[in-house]
Amino acid sequence: MLDAEQAMQQVAHLLLQSQSAIALTGAGISVPSGIPDFRSPGGLWSRYDIMEYATLDAFLSKPHRVWNLFRDLMDTVGNAHPNPAHEALAEAERLGIVKNVITQNIDGLHQRAGSIAVAEFHGSCGQLSCLRCRSRFPSSQFQEDLHKEVFRVPSCDCGFPLKPDIVLFGESIPQQVLTSSLEAAEQADVILVIGTSATVAPASMLPALVRQRGGSVVEMNLEETELSWRVQHQILGDVAHTLPELVRCLKQLRGSSTA
Repeated sequence: MLDAEQAMQQVAHLLLQSQSAIALTGAGISVPSGIPDFRSPGGLWSRYDIMEYATLDAFLSKPHRVWNLFRDLMDTVGNAHPNPAHEALAEAERLGIVKNVITQNIDGLHQRAGSIAVAEFHGSCGQLSCLRCRSRFPSSQFQEDLHKEVFRVPSCDCGFPLKPDIVLFGESIPQQVLTSSLEAAEQADVILVIGTSATVAPASMLPALVRQRGGSVVEMNLEETELSWRVQHQILGDVAHTLPELVRCLKQLRGSSTA
């Protein structure tokens, strides 16, 4: 069994030798930014019933009610900032090592940290969209309205209620995002699975695709998950510490190889 330092060095070497490394991220990478996992104690699903607040049918039938959840969500996301894990992943992209970031998160923190090639499986709180005419508006346009004592649901110019551009239960992941993510996984030789157990489809398909074509799956989580027994490499611990350390190791190894 490798110790933590040996595991870090091994993964760093693996990444330096890779031609097309990608990352799949989940809630765990944003927990250090103050965004609780939705399913954890204190998370959204402990305060809101999914079927009453987080489905497309619920929004269409009672948008004002569902906007209680949206306001809570957008307030939490709006107060969050990228943490060292987001910043380290963005640096790995600038170094040309990580080619794509595929995230299950809706907080936009990867982009705010500087990542460019980001695919958002579940959309983003950064925009509001109209299901009738498909118009989209920046969420910042309605920020003041969200905190008014007498709250009115944001409406499109066509009169239809707006919703955050996130995927609710009963909606499909945008086809373009899904297609591009699967294509990235099919071409990848390494996938970093960060802050997620990646057990729910379609996220679960990505490590499987990389593994099937002979690539390596690296798990970076706080502790072991259901994914752990299926990976070749594992770095456990707070990703706000382990990811920056991995990038530091990458830069050190790259420097020594060119010296």
